[in-house]
Amino acid sequence: MKKTIKLALVAALALGATSAFATNGSVMISTGAKATGMAGVGIGKSHGAESALVNPALITSVKGTQVSFGGTFFMPDVSSDVGAGSANSAADLSVVPMVATTTQVNDNLYIGVGMWGTAGMGVDYRDSPAHYLMVTNLQLMQFGVPIAYKVAGFSMAVTPLLQYGALDIDSAVGGQGVSQDLSFGYNIGLAYEISDFTIGAVYKSKIDMEYKGQISTQMAGFTGSSASNFSDTLSTPAELGLGVSYVFGANTVALDYKQIKWEDAKGYKDFGWEDQSVISVGYEYTAKTWAARLGYNHASSPITDQGPTGGLLNTFNLLGFPGIVETHYAIGGTYNISEQTSFDLAYVYSPEAKETFKGTLGQDMTTKHSQSALSVAVNFNF
Repeated sequence: MKKTIKLALVAALALGATSAFATNGSVMISTGAKATGMAGVGIGKSHGAESALVNPALITSVKGTQVSFGGTFFMPDVSSDVGAGSANSAADLSVVPMVATTTQVNDNLYIGVGMWGTAGMGVDYRDSPAHYLMVTNLQLMQFGVPIAYKVAGFSMAVTPLLQYGALDIDSAVGGQGVSQDLSFGYNIGLAYEISDFTIGAVYKSKIDMEYKGQISTQMAGFTGSSASNFSDTLSTPAELGLGVSYVFGANTVALDYKQIKWEDAKGYKDFGWEDQSVISVGYEYTAKTWAARLGYNHASSPITDQGPTGGLLNTFNLLGFPGIVETHYAIGGTYNISEQTSFDLAYVYSPEAKETFKGTLGQDMTTKHSQSALSVAVNFNF
């Protein structure tokens, strides 16, 4: 166990944590390659050690010890027209790491450790004065220790979490450099297997993060009021989810539903973000040495027009944090190199989403955002 923990930590630190455009608001649809290949499905469908990232109760499918590490390469395409011509964001590539390991202690107890990027955003308009020289960069990474217990088909798990966050917002009114914070949270998972069905549930706690001088400096600069009038808290929202999967022969179909609680998340609720209901549907075909996956994910944009008096909030949402993509198509697969080693690959495409709101001067402001992402992982079984 100590050896696998060290391997997980070294691999995660080597990958690092960088900003990313996430797909459901600023929350990634998934960070593991197997779940990503099914468009985020994983609340009622086990993906081995990787399940620590989705529903920790399902790490109980691991026999012995499993280590999985990899990452996701995000390639967003974002452009905005603030009324003086369109410009493309230069932030068009980012990397999100993932490392997870699980050990079966005995017939009932399973313990893991993981480190993974969970969310983020970033745009780069530093060469466009018309776009207020806006540059944003949000990074979130979690370290967790899932502990699961299984008896008679029923599994329950808890994952204590330590979250690292970094936020940097720069614009024509200036910037503070990067602000960082550490905070604690937890995930709770349940699962029940009966015949060919698996039913799962998960709760992820809200995590409050304080980024000194970031939001307050920008809001004060644009409004001319004191920075003390604004909060620098930007919380990771709570999530509630239910999932089910059904296995028939070599086929598995699965459905997840989750709600992301933006309206209760500090910072996001101040900018008018609304709760998201996320539907994910996935299919997996498993052969002796390989598996193939398909998935579909949809959630309406959490960003809404704040009306004629909300031009500043509209500008920050569409220009700095444009989490407006809604629909995602995924394909993926696994190749078993040997009984001990396998390789996962997944690709997600998000077609262009477009929103037009009123900007700071009452002008029409339009942002377009599409995205593609490639996830890879290598798994070792001992």
